[in-house]
Amino acid sequence: MRFFLTGLCIVVSLGCANAAPDIDSLLQQLNNTIEKRDVFLKEKLARIEGHKRQLGKVDSVRQYTVYHAIYEEYKSFIYDSAFIYARKLQHLARYLRDPNKIAAARINLGFILVSSGLFNEALDTLRTLHPSGLTDSLRAAYYFLRARTSYDLSDFNRDNFYSARYTRQGNAYIDSAMALVRPDRPLYGLMKGLKHLHLREMPEARQAFEALITQHNLADADFAVAASTLSFIYFYSNEPVRAKEMLIRAAIADIRASTKETLATLNLADMLYKEGDVHGAYKYVKIAMEDANYYGARHRKVQVAAVFPIIEGKQLSLVESRRRILMFYSTIITLLSVVTIGFAIIIYKQFQKLRAAEKTISDANHVLTETNHQLRDANKIKEEYVWYYFTTTAEYITRLDALKKALELKLMTKKLEDMRFTIESINVKKEREDLYHNFDKVFLKLFPDFVSAFNALFKGEDRIVLKEGQLLNTELRIFALIRMGIHDHDKIARILDYSVTTIYTYKTRLRNKSILPNEEFDKQIMAIRAL
Repeated sequence: MRFFLTGLCIVVSLGCANAAPDIDSLLQQLNNTIEKRDVFLKEKLARIEGHKRQLGKVDSVRQYTVYHAIYEEYKSFIYDSAFIYARKLQHLARYLRDPNKIAAARINLGFILVSSGLFNEALDTLRTLHPSGLTDSLRAAYYFLRARTSYDLSDFNRDNFYSARYTRQGNAYIDSAMALVRPDRPLYGLMKGLKHLHLREMPEARQAFEALITQHNLADADFAVAASTLSFIYFYSNEPVRAKEMLIRAAIADIRASTKETLATLNLADMLYKEGDVHGAYKYVKIAMEDANYYGARHRKVQVAAVFPIIEGKQLSLVESRRRILMFYSTIITLLSVVTIGFAIIIYKQFQKLRAAEKTISDANHVLTETNHQLRDANKIKEEYVWYYFTTTAEYITRLDALKKALELKLMTKKLEDMRFTIESINVKKEREDLYHNFDKVFLKLFPDFVSAFNALFKGEDRIVLKEGQLLNTELRIFALIRMGIHDHDKIARILDYSVTTIYTYKTRLRNKSILPNEEFDKQIMAIRAL
């Protein structure tokens, strides 16, 4: 009987107080569920396609079961498709000549017609059935559908005379249905609650629906029907917070079940609108409109259309009001922005001037610092090499004096052979090497990091590796003289006893091997600092 539960929707016009502490979390849960609507929709469509693929693989008897499964998926999902499969069930039941299947197919068709608001057509279909010849379960289904049709006509007409008449008919039919259903079945609890509801016996109706929800593990579609009805009962009992809670839970269950023939989201939108939450109301009424259009029943579209323009109009009014406020603030912000930009331009120009002045001062400071470094290096070089010059010169004068006296003595004694021996004992090469060695010692005392700094300007394979005991080699000595400020190739050549060409060749070869451009290489050599 489960397919009867999902069709019931009570049209509720609700007004509600502000949310209790857990309502916000329920609304957030509803919003999260709405975001997954496409997932639930795809799952439902996949189930339908799975049933349809079975049709070509089964016999006529099994085909009836598959048609019924497809109908169950469509009946609260898409009206046109549900109607088609209800008709297919009828044709197949006649083909099978099974009276029970024929009756069940007509009841299914009547359910779809009632759900779509075609009450006369539904009654015409149901009048063709004779309940006395049906099984108990089909009779219960028949009477319950007749009761539901009467109740829906009562709600639809809203006329004191006819509504009361339809309600009495519905109560009589529901009594007949309840007599055929076991009291422990969910359908019995639903029918009991509906009877009390239409008799306006709210405490008993409330008790019946609360028991239905708490004592039975209802599917989402059935829970949505029970929760939506219980929401109306809570509201009628002046419990607006609980009414809102159940309505939200009903909307969540409808979305999970992909139920499109529903009014839970519409009633929730109406409730929020009356609370003043226009934004939330507009969000949910749009979903209600989408569901009504998706299902395709005309009376559902009419019901939603009666509320949608009101909420939409209020939403548009709020949007327009916000737009005007935004325009006002935008104008103010624009004016302030223009003023700010004007000040920013003035400040920027002053800042640029300040930066230019700072750069001039910084450049001057840099030049001054560099000049100071150069002067300090020059003073150190001067001090060391002046001392070295006088010390070396004094040594050579002493040695020359000793040599002069020795030669004079040998001339006086006419020892010419000894004079020759004395002259040959003078080793010019050794003297020059000593000169270079002393130069290297003094230079490295001034520039102890020179060799490592010099090698840092080359790749690993091109770096100079000194022999054991060697302080500098010819290449390093050339650039050591350059670092001391001697840039003239002719002077360097005379100091090192090489030709100018040789000095140029050494210098060019090293500069070309460097990882830096030639000009930058020379700057880095001169940037090596003295201690």
